[in-house]
Amino acid sequence: MVKAGLTKYSNLRKVYLQMTNRRFAAAVAAVSLVLTGVVATTTVHAAGPQVGVVLPDSASSPRWVTDDQPLLAKAFKAAGVTYDIKNAGGSIPTFTTDAQALLTEGVKVLILVNLDSPSAAAVEATAKKQGVATIDYDRLTLGGSANYYVSFDNVGVGKLQGAGIVACLKAHKVAHPRVVYLNGSPTDNNATLFKQGYASVVGPYLKATGGTLVSDKSVAGWDNTLAGTIFEQQLTTAGNKLDAVVSANEGLGLAAVAVLKKNNLNGKTCVSGQDASAAGLAAILTGDLSNTVYKPIAQEANAAAALAIALVKGQKPTTATGVVMDGARHVASVLLTPTTITKSNVEVTVTDKFRTAAEICAIAGAAACAANGVK
Repeated sequence: MVKAGLTKYSNLRKVYLQMTNRRFAAAVAAVSLVLTGVVATTTVHAAGPQVGVVLPDSASSPRWVTDDQPLLAKAFKAAGVTYDIKNAGGSIPTFTTDAQALLTEGVKVLILVNLDSPSAAAVEATAKKQGVATIDYDRLTLGGSANYYVSFDNVGVGKLQGAGIVACLKAHKVAHPRVVYLNGSPTDNNATLFKQGYASVVGPYLKATGGTLVSDKSVAGWDNTLAGTIFEQQLTTAGNKLDAVVSANEGLGLAAVAVLKKNNLNGKTCVSGQDASAAGLAAILTGDLSNTVYKPIAQEANAAAALAIALVKGQKPTTATGVVMDGARHVASVLLTPTTITKSNVEVTVTDKFRTAAEICAIAGAAACAANGVK
């Protein structure tokens, strides 16, 4: 009986050990699968994106979030290029940190929209040391080392703004116009170029008509709230007698319009803009803005993406046929052509599928859209 019992125990022990071994093997296999997945994920992450982008903010213009980010992403996805798009939220320290993080991730190309030239120039210098190509997007970095620059003819943008203001003053039959400049951020080279453009048109017109430049102010950081405060001061300086506000973009222009509305002056005062946002185009239709500038952002985003994709693939870009000076050197550039927008051609932005009639008319109202052929 004892021997039989021992034999039975031995057999049970063998079965138990076999089952245990199978379970152990299965467990090892499962763990191996998990670990393999972890390694694969880590490898993908370690390889990092091929292209890094740092956009400036979301407050100065809605375009950075609603247009540039999705357009760039779409172009990279279509080309099978990995990417990481960050937004500095208007903070120079965040801009620097984001750019450094992308360099650490191992990007081959870095696209930057600077908040000021010194911080972007420092990032570009670091990128150059690491063999990373850089592209100045929309805003040129003075004293930088970018390989390429993609933007619009920004002096041309300013000239269109100025011409629109002059046309509005003539339409209002203002004999001796009283005008203020509401300029963009003093740390943004584009703001300097816009002003160069509109001052070259409006200045001579004021001189020819005996008009007056009542006030000339810049808005730090393109801050729309600050713009409203500054414009209130300008309007006070003008004694509430003002014929035109040459504002560098729609954010600033709409801030001025809000103040004009409080004083029952909206629609009576010419106000310029730029960017062709839904809110800006709606204000054109209602008469609160007299003119704006449409910059087909899809063209700009696609041009920057095309340069980056070529660089990632080891190809020499062929589209940067223009040249601009960044202060000390020539930068190969893609410079695109902007378009003036007034009530008569708001529909162009819809035809181009840049905006939809629905988003414009939701703000302007059906009557304003119908009256101006926006559908």
